[in-house]
Amino acid sequence: MLERDLLTEQAYKQTRVDELVWKHTRSLGLSRKRFLQLVAAGAGTLAGSLTHARLSQPAIAADTVIKSTPPDLFYSYGSNREMRWENLYSRGYLVPNELFFVRNHTSTPQIDSTTWRLRVEGSAIKRPTTFSYEDLLALPSVSVTRAIECAGNGRHFFEAVQGKKAPGSQWRLGAIGVAEWTGVPLREVLDRVGVQQTARDVMLEGLDEKRVRRPIPITKAMADDTLLVYAMNGQVLPPDHGFPFRALVPGWPGVANIKWIGRIEVSDQPLFSPWNTEDYVMIGAAYPPQSPSKGPIVTSLNVKSAFELAWDAKLLAGAHLLRGRSWSAHGTITKVEVSLDNGKTWQLARLRDPNISQAWVRWDINWNARPGNYNLQARATDDQGNTQPVSVPFNEKGYLYGAVISHPVSVSRS
Repeated sequence: MLERDLLTEQAYKQTRVDELVWKHTRSLGLSRKRFLQLVAAGAGTLAGSLTHARLSQPAIAADTVIKSTPPDLFYSYGSNREMRWENLYSRGYLVPNELFFVRNHTSTPQIDSTTWRLRVEGSAIKRPTTFSYEDLLALPSVSVTRAIECAGNGRHFFEAVQGKKAPGSQWRLGAIGVAEWTGVPLREVLDRVGVQQTARDVMLEGLDEKRVRRPIPITKAMADDTLLVYAMNGQVLPPDHGFPFRALVPGWPGVANIKWIGRIEVSDQPLFSPWNTEDYVMIGAAYPPQSPSKGPIVTSLNVKSAFELAWDAKLLAGAHLLRGRSWSAHGTITKVEVSLDNGKTWQLARLRDPNISQAWVRWDINWNARPGNYNLQARATDDQGNTQPVSVPFNEKGYLYGAVISHPVSVSRS
């Protein structure tokens, strides 16, 4: 597979795994078949040898987010905050910074931009270089509108629907946000350090306590909309969202959009980290191990829809304009169907402009609500033919719940 084909993470990961298999096969003098048998028997050992050792970490305080996150705007999960969808009903296309969800692996680091430095190094560059905040601000920049979504968005529904609880923050659907991101294309930085033709992978590493890091192929790093971001919705990037610089890697899981970047490694060899071998992989009966990972890696996120309603919303009988949003990492949404009778019948919702690829589309539908209890449903289809399914297989970490959601609403006479 040519490097230009590696813009999707699934193709990228499979290519790197194949390279790894052949390398170890030759070094051990084994057949490919025998090597894969040994990997299946002890995948954890192999994975451990290919990842950086985990750093020992101090205990994290229960409340570790800097911005104000009152309970009427967010659900709180320790260092994470989930956006309440009802607050978007009267909002425009973008999610304001103060409403944007927060996904932190540790507490939000508070970084002084005057002393912050970005180190770019590795075996596939000619000039290892350290950039200051001002150095990067002086480079050409662009603005794009894209979504960032946590891979665990929807995790709550594995337990609510299937009776199987996966560990981690029990997100409903509020671990996503769309913003206008302004930043320096990553290729502008890589061009200045002299990337060699042998470059294969780029590892982005954060300055949080765990040094969260995840590799991307050089082709994705050079894409027009892969950015080192310094502004969000026209404002200086807030600390909780990655100040002074974060990555924007459109279409890839939130964890790939590394916050508080402090180091970039450009390698002529395949790169792996705990965040694509142990975490952010699919583990379960429907997902066989794919060495060096414990299961298939979480790749491009799936199609989802959400109503701009409080969970267990209470409405008065009468005419209502129901609103919602649908999104896909694969492209634009072409159709949204809504059921007001728990999936018995469906009708098309009206799509509202704009409808930006790898962001989302807003939609609405009229409802003359009568007293009673309802489960409202919405399902979206994108321009690649992907449609939300009725159900999805369980995985142990609760990633990629993309099935149609039943949103409970009670309607009273007064």
